[in-house]
Amino acid sequence: MVSPNVIPEQEGTILSDAPTISLEAAPWLNVVLYEPEIPPNTGNIIRLCANTGAHLHVIEPLGFELDDKRLRRAGLDYHEWASMQVHENLQHYYNQNAQDQAPNSKVYMITTKGHRNYSDVVFTPGDSVLFGPETRGLPQQVLDSVNPDQLIRIPMLPDSRSLNLSNAVATIIYEAWRQQGYSGSV
Repeated sequence: MVSPNVIPEQEGTILSDAPTISLEAAPWLNVVLYEPEIPPNTGNIIRLCANTGAHLHVIEPLGFELDDKRLRRAGLDYHEWASMQVHENLQHYYNQNAQDQAPNSKVYMITTKGHRNYSDVVFTPGDSVLFGPETRGLPQQVLDSVNPDQLIRIPMLPDSRSLNLSNAVATIIYEAWRQQGYSGSV
């Protein structure tokens, strides 16, 4: 079973209590793509992370090569500036990130099975947000590794299957950054 090394949530946290971020310090948000399958989605997310200061972590195996032409077309211009790491599996990410983890940071997982809306979460610097593969979402074993209130969803109409991965990542990044007052932006 994977171990996210999650620190229990502090009671009574409200948006005004959220600390401001420093882009020079530890990552203000870790975006974790679990076994992504579609190159243009990952390319768009590389560009998104490069433009927002979020750190991107990609968990293998991938459904494509990182030098795939479609991936480069979507993200190459910004690839040098994106903070991106590739991890051989999810446990490797947890192990490597544990030493850099900010106090009180958490791992959130985006899933249609979550009962908590993303906008009800108070994101703090160092949090990780895990997104599943485009065609199947996160496996149950991964979802079971965190507290149920760390399973969050993006609201959709009934009978909707899912959002596009890069759109979902953008939704979460901009909500987390909004809560930080868009710290570091121009």
